[in-house]
Amino acid sequence: MNNEKMNDYTNYLVNWIKEEVKNANQKGVVVGISGGIDSAVVAALAKLAFPDNYLVVWMPCESSELDLKCKNELVNNLNLKNIVEIDLLNTFNGLKSEIINKTNNENKLAMANIKARLRMTTLYALAQSNNYLVLGTDNACEWHIGYFTKYGDGGVDLVPLVHMLKRDVKNAAKLLNVPASIIDRAPTAGLWENQTDESEIGFSYDLIDDYLEGLNVPENVKKRIEYLHNISSHKRQLATKPLKSINEI
Repeated sequence: MNNEKMNDYTNYLVNWIKEEVKNANQKGVVVGISGGIDSAVVAALAKLAFPDNYLVVWMPCESSELDLKCKNELVNNLNLKNIVEIDLLNTFNGLKSEIINKTNNENKLAMANIKARLRMTTLYALAQSNNYLVLGTDNACEWHIGYFTKYGDGGVDLVPLVHMLKRDVKNAAKLLNVPASIIDRAPTAGLWENQTDESEIGFSYDLIDDYLEGLNVPENVKKRIEYLHNISSHKRQLATKPLKSINEI
């Protein structure tokens, strides 16, 4: 996507966010930032859509020094004034310890996903307090393969990046003055130390981008993407309901 088209699309997203907030009878938007590129782009869109009625939330929870550095650079580059820090580490450790002590079962991914779900809870508390909507940060690749936490970073009101490939997000980030340190860093969900998205998924975002654009990718990658898409379908839907009501039995 060339710069002119990307500029048109980011303008479209800004107007779309405004319209959705208006339709919901709300006043603005809230977004959590992580030091990563997707949340940086959404933060930029949030400020453009609602210069006075946006809230950016930094929620450290075993976050790295690089996360903090990138967050600070983003705040400076975008001149983000409406920002609040909510430290979730003690809450996370307390809940994690309670679950492990009572169940004697520690699933690494389940425990790590507590972080995403605590952040969702925090964002909705702040959103409700301000009559705001919660903006999600998942891009087209993550959405397609289900690489997000159900009722965590997937628990949002609006998903502005859902039609953007990872390479599209990078192009948008450059136009929106996101720091190079964020654009160039290896994508990570910050689930545990030294975790990266691509090492966990098993291949690069470039290959997922190519697949979604209809380009040729290795057969094993194609099968893996289709498998991940199928098993994660429940994440892209609301809670499943019975097919029949009591009057239909």
